[in-house]
Amino acid sequence: MLEMKRKVNAHMITTMGLLIALMVVLSRIVGFESQYLKITFTFVPEMVMGMLFGPFWTGIGAVIADLIGMALFAKSTFFIGFTLNAFIGGAIYGFFFYNKEVTWKNAILCTLTNTIIISLILTPIWLAIMYNQPLTSWVIWAPRLVKSVIMLPVQSAMIYFVGRVLPMKRLTKNLKFTA
Repeated sequence: MLEMKRKVNAHMITTMGLLIALMVVLSRIVGFESQYLKITFTFVPEMVMGMLFGPFWTGIGAVIADLIGMALFAKSTFFIGFTLNAFIGGAIYGFFFYNKEVTWKNAILCTLTNTIIISLILTPIWLAIMYNQPLTSWVIWAPRLVKSVIMLPVQSAMIYFVGRVLPMKRLTKNLKFTA
């Protein structure tokens, strides 16, 4: 919880604001969304935010991105469960990448953790509540399982390659993100 005590400065706010804006664009404008399925690439800026700010601030940034995206580009009704998903997902990225080197192992584990907790546990519960569907309904599970199988290797590979390309040591030093 060291990153919660970090002093918020202009660089942190600016960088987080840019990453939040990128998350909103990737989620609401570039992403695909239907009633039961959402495919986006918000995990890339979320991973960068996790590398820079840690679990708490990445969770907060993800919540802000979710709320802004919902306010500006709502494609469905607001449901607080998905905002909770955003915080948990952001915290997972921060947990796996804050002050850590990006390896295949943590890229795959992070993606797997997010997939299991968010896509396969929480989201089906929220969808069942929202649309009054039984939790065992294939309307909820079929697209979710197909997405998980396809996106798990894609997301893991993108996280690994983007994480390895970014000059994080230089970025954190130049922007004074160290605690």
